[in-house]
Amino acid sequence: MDNSVAPLDQGFLTESIEDPVDGSLQLVDSAQVFDIEAPPPHIPADIPEDVSTDTATSEASSLKRSKPHDEPDEGWQLVGSRSSKKSKKENKAKKIPAPQSTNYPSITFNYNAKLQSKITLDSLRNLILYIFAEGAAPQWVAISQRPQFRKIVAIMVPGLEEAMFVQNVDFATYNDLPLDLDQRHRVLTSPDDYYPRLLKKEELPEILNDFADMFSHLWPVKTPGNEKYGTIRSPMGTMLTAPIEKTKEEKAQKGVQPAKEPRGWKDERTRITEFLTMPEDFLANGYVLHPACIPIERRKNFQDLEGWVHTHVEKFEDGDVPEEEIQQGSVTAGREILALDCEMCMTAPDEFSLTRVSLVNWDGTVVLDELVKPDKPILDYVTRFSGITEQMLAPVTTTLRDIQAKLLQILHPRTILVGHSLESDLKALQLTHPFVVDTSIIFPHNRGPPLKNSLKFLTQRFLRREIQKGAAGHDSIEDAKACLDLVKQKCEKGKSWGNHESQGENLFRRLTRTGKAYRANGGVEAKGGVNVGKTSAMIDWGDPMRGAGAASTYPIGCKSDDEVETGILRAVSGDLVTEEIPAGGVDFVFARFRELEAFQGWWKQNGDLTPPDLAGLSLEACVQNLTQRIKRIHASLPPCTGFLVFSGSGDPREMARLQAMQAQFKKEYNTPGSNWDELSVKWTDREDQALKKAVSIARNGVGFIGVK
Repeated sequence: MDNSVAPLDQGFLTESIEDPVDGSLQLVDSAQVFDIEAPPPHIPADIPEDVSTDTATSEASSLKRSKPHDEPDEGWQLVGSRSSKKSKKENKAKKIPAPQSTNYPSITFNYNAKLQSKITLDSLRNLILYIFAEGAAPQWVAISQRPQFRKIVAIMVPGLEEAMFVQNVDFATYNDLPLDLDQRHRVLTSPDDYYPRLLKKEELPEILNDFADMFSHLWPVKTPGNEKYGTIRSPMGTMLTAPIEKTKEEKAQKGVQPAKEPRGWKDERTRITEFLTMPEDFLANGYVLHPACIPIERRKNFQDLEGWVHTHVEKFEDGDVPEEEIQQGSVTAGREILALDCEMCMTAPDEFSLTRVSLVNWDGTVVLDELVKPDKPILDYVTRFSGITEQMLAPVTTTLRDIQAKLLQILHPRTILVGHSLESDLKALQLTHPFVVDTSIIFPHNRGPPLKNSLKFLTQRFLRREIQKGAAGHDSIEDAKACLDLVKQKCEKGKSWGNHESQGENLFRRLTRTGKAYRANGGVEAKGGVNVGKTSAMIDWGDPMRGAGAASTYPIGCKSDDEVETGILRAVSGDLVTEEIPAGGVDFVFARFRELEAFQGWWKQNGDLTPPDLAGLSLEACVQNLTQRIKRIHASLPPCTGFLVFSGSGDPREMARLQAMQAQFKKEYNTPGSNWDELSVKWTDREDQALKKAVSIARNGVGFIGVK
């Protein structure tokens, strides 16, 4: 699609003024026509251009005696039509309102507003959507003259902290203070302080004084996350993923909403092997490792946990099927697919034992369905969940060992087990198998791990059917078939189906699809707001095409903050030479500065992109460079441009350290044969509480909002 537009003389959007259709109007001297002397006609200087809008049509067709007395018509002619007031109004270039006028757009904070919590990154994203697309008006700020906004520029600056904006801050020793999980010297606002802080030059360090000229307030901004589970959501992903729009009918509906295909969705048939759980995912999700998932050097002394067995798979590669043996177009990739589900009853406090096991193959045929007598007496049959009753188990003699023996005969290297949170079923079976597809992993919770969707919810949302109804409890065959159908749907639709992208929409794509223009910036035709689509640019380190930036109109990759600044200026004004970006620039710009992030040690190594070498640079110089870049960008913005600068998060370093420590502990602890005393790391309640505090610190970001 050709996104180019004709270059304009000015940096903001205008419309050309058309000439009258019949050319310039001429005044005819009547003295020349009738050969008489007459004084020059008097034309009032203040005569309006248009006498009346009602006469435009009659003037266009009237004749001024074209041939009086059969004389030549050298002095008489058809009078050209004049544009009506209405048409001139339509053709008139859109004026930029004066900064002090009531028509100038603004984003202001009302101190009478009753904030119930700190604003979040979702709040900033929704602010952009409200101004440029659709959505509810934000309650935490007042937006006036929304139609007058010409552009929005949003810049993410990881490493920027609230404590830097204090008059007596000493940048030379800023990072020398010992670690304090309460972080009082880094986070000035209390958890209950939701309101923004007024920026005053006399209360800021000199190198940050320019912020007070560009913005009125410093906003405490919360990064989405969960202290309980020790995680935060990606700040970039949060900003660049718009929530799915709901129709009026959907808003009126109660309960689980059926999944919908996002606009422009295309199915991508995918082999089931693409959804296999990897060894690192086994550990993160509480699985006990099969020896095939353990490195060879550590496999020599491997021993199963007491009472456990493992399937006969020597190495991970044993499950591979030669390509010539795979039927063309087959999503099973030559593998045998078996859906597994178990039911358990309580045999001790916090202990559940196997009482039923079911296996269903790819076409829905039941391969195995047996009741099992636990070794220990049953304290609670939990019938409302398990569906198991005392009468059902009374005649049963089959033991867990019998089931293990049968499964070891059924399962082979080319078998893939399908199920929901299969780690629980395999622990009940005391069995390990290296090839697993877990629906709780391939259909992730929209708030991220360790949260998981229930099978009942996934079945309602994606299969539009009900399971686990009534007081009779669960049916393991019904649950196994539900898992199988979910996996089949995933294979037909592709990897993105059911993940976070399909639960939201790329922000650039949303603005392209639903971006609105109004009369103030789109002409009379846009009165009341019309969908015109908004152009966009993503300027970031590395290759923006690898992520959400691929949906922007102009993704611009960079290798330094200087290049990011240059890219922003290009996107705002357009290219004067190459004309890759049309003159006038794009409507929405999203960019990220990363040198402060690297200096602060917040940079998370990802792929082949390495942090810049900032040796010899002080924190003060780094912050000063950043301020000057933002100042230059602000100066280059055309009038009526929304301007957002935000950090994305607080200091994530301690959180990342503790998360890595927790992952290492889980890896060692879940390895068969491991001994608590021999673990390289210990994870106790002390570390757990420290992680929660570290996550709370990482969730405290800052933001600045203004209008140029």
